[in-house]
Amino acid sequence: MQTSQNHLTNSSDSRPAKLSDFTSLPLAEEESGFDSDRPPNPKLIDTCVHCGFCLSTCPSYRVIGKEMDSPRGRIYLMDAINKGEIPLNEATAQHFDSCLGCLACVTTCPSGVQYDKLIAATRPQVERNYPRSLPDRLYRKLIFSLFPYPNRLRFLLAPLLVYQKLGFSKFFRATGLIKEISPTLGAMESILPDVTLKSFVDNLPELIPAQGKKRYRVGMILGCVQRLFFSDVNAATVRVLTANGCEVVIPKTQGCCAALPEHQGQKEQAQALARQMIDSFEETGVDAVIINAAGCGHTLKEYGHILEDDSDYKEKAVKFAAKVKDAQEFLAQVGLTAELSPITDEPLTLVYQDACHLLHGQKISLQPRQLLRQIPGVQLREPIDAALCCGSAGVYNMLQPDVADELGKQKVENLLNTGAELIASANPGCTLQITKHLREQGKEISIVHPLQLLDYSIRGVKLDE
Repeated sequence: MQTSQNHLTNSSDSRPAKLSDFTSLPLAEEESGFDSDRPPNPKLIDTCVHCGFCLSTCPSYRVIGKEMDSPRGRIYLMDAINKGEIPLNEATAQHFDSCLGCLACVTTCPSGVQYDKLIAATRPQVERNYPRSLPDRLYRKLIFSLFPYPNRLRFLLAPLLVYQKLGFSKFFRATGLIKEISPTLGAMESILPDVTLKSFVDNLPELIPAQGKKRYRVGMILGCVQRLFFSDVNAATVRVLTANGCEVVIPKTQGCCAALPEHQGQKEQAQALARQMIDSFEETGVDAVIINAAGCGHTLKEYGHILEDDSDYKEKAVKFAAKVKDAQEFLAQVGLTAELSPITDEPLTLVYQDACHLLHGQKISLQPRQLLRQIPGVQLREPIDAALCCGSAGVYNMLQPDVADELGKQKVENLLNTGAELIASANPGCTLQITKHLREQGKEISIVHPLQLLDYSIRGVKLDE
């Protein structure tokens, strides 16, 4: 695997980093450090005892094998830049960019280091103070000007549909021509989902009544990629919620949850999108705000942190975040009341794929499995390395395609080795990443959202029908 990184250390062992591992030179005039707007908190940095427990669970370290591409190494970098001992430049910024933000290290750390807060504080510093190359700036501008805005993306659907129907997608993937011209554009094209006629319209009404006795009034977030390319998942989620006594409210003014810009340090954009989301649900009077995409759910629950400096929205953000529930989390909590029936004539072996921002970010792991086991005939199998990131990580697989591809290959191999007939994934990014690598390995196995399986079971629909 090729990488473009020029590492500050070639250590691939588990020894703690030292300042001598870095280019410890005075900051040149054209180089800078962190600014005074919420740099990584030294108190949080000091909680790291450099034990190295994080190394084995860090996906970027496992692929790249460099100390500075581990949580421990990045914390050393943060500390040294904070103290003005090393600059924030190409040599240091690349190690922050290599972080997937999967938060596996937070789960693993015996000292309770809040690496999630540290990397969240570092990414905006990098975006403000590190001058990226022109191609990198333009590519990131393209991503953040399109993906968080479903209405803008919808303008591209017609040409993308023609592109796919005429076979260009198959041609370019088979020849690797786009990847040869531009690895980043090739990475974007390789995960492009199938465009269907359903992608062109939002066909869910603003209010859907509960079936039978109403138990709850819930709001639902449609997402961006989810709304355009996985509309069947949203429709299934609504049917499962209403079948279990929930009245569902879907405000038409809602936009992006802010996950993509927030995870990549686009602070002002993330804050603007968070305010819009809060405003869209403010007068709905819902008991909970439901989201069926793992990455979105984690960010929605972080609104109190994202808007902590906004005097007008700080309290609103905390109250909103307290209502956010992953769909599986909510259903496991309130209980299913709808009758479930088998979705296959024979027992179905199924493997559940843990999305990082559910498992590590929201600590949701048992609930999806509990729900799936309630479907008659379902037999769950567990993959090895279930907690290892698949390499999607928001837009990471478009920004760091080499590392993402290696992780995607490992993830697919681990899922296939279970011998399961079906994969369940609760995050659109994971689904696209896994689909890509199943295709590249020539494997035909379907990936579905757990809510789709519950929907089939409630409606009595068989998978082979």
